[in-house]
Formats: sequence, C-alpha cells, structure tokens
Amino acid sequence: MTLSRVLTLLFAGTLLLAGSRASAQLTMTGAGATFPYPIYSKWFDEYAKVDPSVRFNYQSIGSGGGQTQIIAETVDFGASDGPMSDQNLARAPGKILHIPTVAGAVVITYNVPGNPTLKLDGPTIANVFLGAITKWNDPAIASQNPGVSLPDSDIIVVHRSDSSGTTYIFTDYLSKVSPEWKSKVGSNTAVKWPTGLGAKGNEGVSGQIQETPGALGYVELIYAIQNKMPVAVVKNASGSYVSPSSESVTAALASARIPDDFRFSMTNAPGPGAYPISGATWLLVYQKQSDAEKGGKMVEFLRWALTKGEDMAGELNYAPLPQGLRDRVLKRISEIQVGG
Repeated sequence: MTLSRVLTLLFAGTLLLAGSRASAQLTMTGAGATFPYPIYSKWFDEYAKVDPSVRFNYQSIGSGGGQTQIIAETVDFGASDGPMSDQNLARAPGKILHIPTVAGAVVITYNVPGNPTLKLDGPTIANVFLGAITKWNDPAIASQNPGVSLPDSDIIVVHRSDSSGTTYIFTDYLSKVSPEWKSKVGSNTAVKWPTGLGAKGNEGVSGQIQETPGALGYVELIYAIQNKMPVAVVKNASGSYVSPSSESVTAALASARIPDDFRFSMTNAPGPGAYPISGATWLLVYQKQSDAEKGGKMVEFLRWALTKGEDMAGELNYAPLPQGLRDRVLKRISEIQVGG
C-alpha cells in the first residue's frame, strides 16, 4: 500500500470519528420564561456533567413566546410562569403536559434616593399601576412607611412589554387584591397597561428601573438580588408584611391547591408567613414524543431536575417543590411516551 493511500485512509477514518462524535451530542432546544432562566441555566450546565451527550439551547424570550413555540413544535420544550389556557392547549397538535419545576417571588423594586426598604399593601400597589397613585410621598405610601423620607416626585411605572409569565403572576395577584384592577385590566401574560413604560424581559425591566430615577416595577427576585436593587416588603392576606425569600415562597406554595393537571395559582396565599406575589413555573412538553432519542433524553433530564436539580433551588432564591408534589410530578413524567 502506498503512503498516499495510507494517508487517505487515515484522513477518512479521522473524519468518520469526528462525525460520530458530533452526532453523539444531542441538542435540546427550548424557549420561554425569563423568570426561571437563572435556575434553568444552572441546571443545564450541571446536567452536561451528568450526561455529556446532551446540550440545551434555551432562549429566555418570555412565557408567551414559550407557549407559542411549543404549540408550533419549533422547540423540544417550552417554559412558562403562567399555566396554558384551555384555548391554547386546544391549539396544540398533541397533549401538552405541565411539569412544575420551582416556585419564586415577583418583587416590587424601585429607584428612589437612598433606596429604603418600603412596606406596601396590595391596594396601594394596584393603585400605582392603575395610575391612581402618582407621587412617591402619596399618603397611601407614607402611612405605611412612617419615618421614611419619601420624595415629592413622580412615580415612573415600568412593566413588561412582552408576553410574560412574570406579568401573569403579578396581574393575577393584583386581580385578587383590587376589584378595580380585576374589572379594568384583569390577569394575563400580556395586558393593556393603564400607565407606565414597557421593557422586555426581567432583564429589561431591571435595567430600565436602574436607569430611571423615580422608577418602580416588578421583576423576579433573583434579578433584583443580582442587580443589588431594593425590594418592597408586601402585606399578605393574613395582614403581615412579608419579605420575599425562598422560605416565604415555600410558605405560599404549602397552601396552594394543586390539581391533577398541575395548572394552579399560588398568589395571595393565606399563610401568615406567605409572600403574596409568589408563583410557580412550568416546563411544557408533549406527552407523546415522536423523536425517540430526544424524548428519552428529555425524560432522563426531567427526572434529574425533579430530584437532584431541586436541591439547587435555594441557592438562587427559588423555592423547591415539596416532596409530595415532586412525587406526583415524577409519576407524570413516567407517563411521557417516547418514540411514537
């Protein structure tokens, strides 16, 4: 055999080996909620160590986008902080399962001189977003914060401009504490805001508030913590002012009534230690997975997330699911049909 022939065979073998290695790594695509993006990013990085053959490509485009893309089957999984409506589920070509993962807090954050920790009740928050309270030193705010120096300046409301599960949680809460909000605006992933500036994603809202003196808006807790932004202590249904934390979200989750399809709300929970603007987040997957390889890998990942992954929630200020709920979700994961 000539040297050139040997080199040709060696080169062909190298290409074949490289091709087999490339094909061995599977990419799972997903899109949706920004609310759980920090914990999902952590999970995807850690799971790559468990199964190096799988990589996740997740785009945090908002819950509305996640629902749209899973219905259109342009992604392998969607993510949403608001459960899908019956109407949206009916649009899907197959049965979509809601897989709850963690719960978290939507917080009121702001930009005022000194950034004091403010106390706020539900009606006051609703009236700010309705445009009925427009000044920082309004009596409704001042009376809850005696001794705090509040400026005689305008409140600049900041809200989400995209379809968002964070918005769903927040407006679901406002609809429970304000009859006027419920009748005029209501709850959804996107609403017609009575006032304010729009920004895209939790990232965009956080940035807009930081750049705008007098601004006030709502974001998921981890975004406020990462950006060192102040958060309000909110009065709950039991009459207690509660700070947002993984513990106070856990207290809210403990009182939630969770149906068999796992579509539920946990805002304005009755427990004395419950943070009232709390919500769960879901991964959205088809019960029947047509791609056997991807479906099998998705089931393996979901099982890992509901066991090992849950233990990572607290360090990112999310609340893990209680064990009883985890067991129910794991049973649902076992019902996913792979390859057919």
